[in-house]
Amino acid sequence: MAKTNPLQFIQQTRAEIGKVAWPTRREVVLTSVMVFALASLFAIFFSIVDIAIRGGLQALLGMFG
Repeated sequence: MAKTNPLQFIQQTRAEIGKVAWPTRREVVLTSVMVFALASLFAIFFSIVDIAIRGGLQALLGMFG
């Protein structure tokens, strides 16, 4: 593998960073809100599923106890 000196490395790194398509503030806010909303919905969904499974197991075990 070819070795580059530190100055070339920094120049190449800056050139690559310049090619990155950075998101706008609006895109960051929208995706952050979507992540928070979906995480909240999944938390509610799995909480309901957990309560249903727990209730079902308690009813099932209550029949034998």
